[in-house]
Formats: sequence, C-alpha cells, structure tokens
Amino acid sequence: MAEAVTKGHESAQSIPALLARNVARFGGYPAYREKEFGIWQSWTWAETADEIRAMALGFLSLGVERGDHIAIIGRNRPAHYWAIVAAQMCGAIPVSLYQDAAADEMAYVMDHCGARFVVAGDQEQVDKILEIGDRIQDITHVMYTDKRGMRKYDHSQMNALEDVKAEGRAGHARYDAELDRRIAELTYDTTCVMLYTSGTTGKPKGVVLSNRNIIETAKASSDFDHLDHNDEVLAYLPLAWVGDFIFSIGQAYWTGFTVNCPESPETMMTDLREIGPTYFFAPPRVFENQLTTVMIRMEDAGRVKKWLFDHYMEVARKIGPDILDGKPVSFGKRLSYALGNLFVYGPLKNTLGYSRIRVGYTAGEAIGPEIFSFYRSLGINLKQLYGQTEASVFITQQPDGEVRADTVGVPSPGVEVRIGENGEVYYRSPGTFVAYYKNAESTASTKDPEGWVATGDAGFFEPDTGHLRIIDRAKDVGKMSDGRMFAPKYVENKLKFYPAILESVVFGAGRDRCTAFINIDLAAVGNWAERNNISYASYQELAGHPRVYEMIREHIEEVNESVAQDPILSGCQVHRFLILHKELDADDGELTRTRKVRRNIIAEKFADLIGALYDGSSDIYTETEVTYEDGRKGAIKATLRIEDAKVMPIKPMAEAAE
Repeated sequence: MAEAVTKGHESAQSIPALLARNVARFGGYPAYREKEFGIWQSWTWAETADEIRAMALGFLSLGVERGDHIAIIGRNRPAHYWAIVAAQMCGAIPVSLYQDAAADEMAYVMDHCGARFVVAGDQEQVDKILEIGDRIQDITHVMYTDKRGMRKYDHSQMNALEDVKAEGRAGHARYDAELDRRIAELTYDTTCVMLYTSGTTGKPKGVVLSNRNIIETAKASSDFDHLDHNDEVLAYLPLAWVGDFIFSIGQAYWTGFTVNCPESPETMMTDLREIGPTYFFAPPRVFENQLTTVMIRMEDAGRVKKWLFDHYMEVARKIGPDILDGKPVSFGKRLSYALGNLFVYGPLKNTLGYSRIRVGYTAGEAIGPEIFSFYRSLGINLKQLYGQTEASVFITQQPDGEVRADTVGVPSPGVEVRIGENGEVYYRSPGTFVAYYKNAESTASTKDPEGWVATGDAGFFEPDTGHLRIIDRAKDVGKMSDGRMFAPKYVENKLKFYPAILESVVFGAGRDRCTAFINIDLAAVGNWAERNNISYASYQELAGHPRVYEMIREHIEEVNESVAQDPILSGCQVHRFLILHKELDADDGELTRTRKVRRNIIAEKFADLIGALYDGSSDIYTETEVTYEDGRKGAIKATLRIEDAKVMPIKPMAEAAE
C-alpha cells in the first residue's frame, strides 16, 4: 500500500498537498471520528477537506497573514487538527499548547512566538487567555470551539470557530484565489509546525519543523511498520506533544488512516475499547496505570478467577513473547497458551481495548522491562522507539522479531546515529529540526554544521545486535563516590513496576549510597488499604501509615535484589527512602507537562529531605508550597518517616569490570 501511495505524489510537499491527494485517493474513507454526547461522528477525507478550507477562508477574513503564529489550545478534537492544517494553508505557523498548562506557562509561549491568533477549546482556555491578556500584546483575535458559557463575553475580538467557518464559506468568492495562491507557495522547506519542548531543565524552546521534516519522517516510519489507510489510531495525547503531531497529522496524512478523538480524557479508556485501534502509541505511564488497574481488579477477584489469571500469566511470561516473535514453540506449550488466550489474554486485551492492535509503541521515557514484557506476553505487538521533538520523533525503532525490553532498536530508516566520546547519543536525519525559534545560541550548541544533533542521552550500541541501549539522561548519569556508575532511571523504572508506586526519584551522584523519594499510587494503595481494613482520611495520612512503609520497603528490597545482579549498576541499590507527603505535580514545577521528573527542581525544593536521607535522621518535619487547581498557593506541613532498606552484597569494582 505504501508504494501505491508514493507513486505519482513525490510533488506533495506540504500537509495541505497531502490532504488534496487523500481526497482524490480516499475521498469516501473516514479521516476523523469524534465521540460527542455518546455518539461517534465521522468525517470522510472529502468532508474534512471542505471543513478545513472553510476554516482557512475564515482565517483570511480575520486578517491572518503569511508567517503569523496561531496558538491552538484544547483537547484532541477534529476541529483543532483542522485548525492546524487551515493555518498551514494560510501560510501561517500553528503552535499547539498544553491544555492543562497554567496561564503563566501559556503567557511565556505565546509571548515568545508572538501569536496573533488563538484557537481555544472552551471557556476555561479563553479565561486563561483573558487573564494574561495584558502581558501578550500581539493577540488580535480569539476563536473558541465550545460555545458553552461564552454568551456574555465581549465578542469584539472573539468568535466561535463555527462562525469563523461560516464566514469563510460566505466569503469564499473574495478569498478563494488568495488561499489558492498561499497553498501553492508552500514548499518542502516551509515551516509546518512549531512545537515547544517540555522544559525539563529550563524554559521551553520552540522547535521549528518543516514540511520536509514531517513528511519524510512520516513516510519512512509508515513504511517501516506497513501502515496504510485501513489503520485506526486513537488521538488522546496532548496536541502540543510532537508524538501526537507525527501520528495524528504526519502519518495520518501520509497514509490516509483514520484519527479517532475520544469524548473526553475521562472517557478515553471506554472510547479506546469501542474503537479498538490497530495502531497505538502510549507513554510508559499509560501502560503503568493500566497494569495497576488490572492488578487491583485481580486482587478483588474470586479465588478461581485469581488462580486462572496467575496460572496463565505464568504461561504467558514463559512463551508469549516467543510466540509473538514467531520463534519455535512446542505444540503442548502452544496449546496451553491457546487456552490462556481463551480464558485470560483475549478477555483482558478486549477489556483494555487492545484486541486489534497490529503495531503498538511506547516512548517518551524508559519503560520498566517487567511492564513491557507483561504486555508482549499477552500477544500485543508492543515495541519501543527512541525519539525527540527535534527529530520529528523517530531516531530508532524496533523491527518486528527483534523486540527487547532493554534496547530501543536500530536507527529508523534514513537516520544516522553515532555515539560520542563521552557516551552521548548523536543523530542526523531528514527529520532533524530547522532551528530553535529566536535562539540561535541553543541551535548551534545542539546541532552542528554537519547536521548532527546532540540528544543529551547516554547510550551505546550492542556490538552483537546493533541495537541501541539508552542508559539515562547524560546529565543524570554520574559516578558514586566509589567510582561506580549511577543511573537513577534504571532503578526508578524497576520501582514503578509495582502498582503501589506511582513515581520514584533516586539520588546518589557523588554519594556513597543511593536513597529515594517514593510517591504512592492513591488508587492502588487505597484499594489495598480497604482490603486490609486500614482507615485513612487523606493521601498524606495513607502515605505515612506504617503498613504502607512496610509494603514499600519490601518492594524496594526486591528491586535491590534485581539491581545487585547487574555488575555495572549494582551500586545503585536504595539504602534509605521516604514516602513523600504529596504527589509530584506539574503545577508545582516538579514534573513537566509530559510527566517527566525535573530532578534539579526537586533536589532544590526538597533539599531538607535529601539531607535527612543522608544524615541518619529517622524523621523530618517539612513545609511544602503547593498550587491548587484554581491557581491559589497553599502549604502542606508534615513529619515524614525515613526508613532503611536491606541491600544485597555487590561485587568489588575490579570483578565488575572483568
């Protein structure tokens, strides 16, 4: 199918050009679906093109000029994806923002890019724009998708997006020729989108990606996994994240497959089951949360169901991945697995919405090997990829039959990867970003004149397989005081395999031993507490309960036993730990909007707790500032227990190096 799509369309050098091609080839096939009021609405490629053109004409009627930046803020809806393409048609540059971002975060991005127009999802997003209106002087017009609650607002510089489309349709005779001229001007080197980095170490940077970056990457990655117009994807990840853009715009427009938008974040899992996508992507946290839910339910299941689950999951762990990869497995074992599929794996995959998945990916952060193996043992073709916003996502991918939990695969088609002298991973590819917007210094320090990009990650290629292994962020990989390697992510991912542990942060660089902060998962631990007749009144009270500490200590000691088996990283065993009195939160600056840990900020904010972990204290009193959902500030006061965990003997440094 990929060859058929490619033939005769090498001239399609922009997303609007691919849209026109899809109307010609797949005009009657569904392009977008959205669930609204419990009913799935559908738009064909022909209908989608009509909606997008009307929106683009409406943008012209509002005065959108070439090179303008149009901010798009909201959840995954067809109208927001259409706004992205409509902006491109006008020669403007779409800039997606995280819908859960605080007003101050939005102010920085919109001021930095100089956005003149905003497409806002609903009243909440409009209110944020109005709140920061005095700080962002460039905005001339705001459009909103959802009309609820908007009747009494000042509409002198504001309109419903539907009304803008209606204006475009009414005035098409005035703007058709101009729009066609602007579409014809688009080339491979025209800016396709600008997406901001998550800002793990500082202010987010605007990554400029061209049509060449997106289309070449979409073409190569689609061919790699044999994607075509019959595939289905669920669009639920943040619009501002490059992963959603490459799947829901890049690959969707290259292959012509269908993009399905859930009714709301709360109904995502239900909508996932109804759609049953064939192509699915999720960051590790989604798979972790689903596994936690499964384990909680199985703890509440009857004795027979629990026995069936435990028995057949043991079968799946032993032979499931081999069957998935087409390796030889005896008839008896295949029969046992088939029975497991009948009683356990099939119903479980159906419950999760994974029955039809042909290709699944996880990326964005390292996934725990135990979690990864769990899904593959069910017969789900889950693979890992390694990517960045600056690469238009794809740097490495795992080919079918070569999938492992401890590597991220081989270089994606058209991508070159090398390892620097300091162990840092570098790449160059057709997807390599053009520049950081208004930041020539960072562009030059990240991308050299030959096009090689420094990823900031440490890794190495396995000599036998050619697969890339990522150890950790290069800046996070260090040495302990005795010279042993310190790689916190390796331990943190093992800890997060346990349903009770939502997040963990391990410390130890330059120290004689490792310690850890633990965030418990309120749903999992709350369910466990209920089954064990443990009463609690708050997250803080549950987190400090002696029985909870006992459970977490057991998990840490099991992880220590596993870590001790690794001759290189065996020094990373956790000696002491505490359970935090609050969840790490993006609103408090402790996580990025993509849920990545901001280590520097956490180390600075909780310096007193880290000090207590290393000075032998058995408890510590602390006060922590928190941000509530309405933006107000408050403080949480708590006395936290600090406990020791048993560590395993490790080999001397000389033996580990042999």
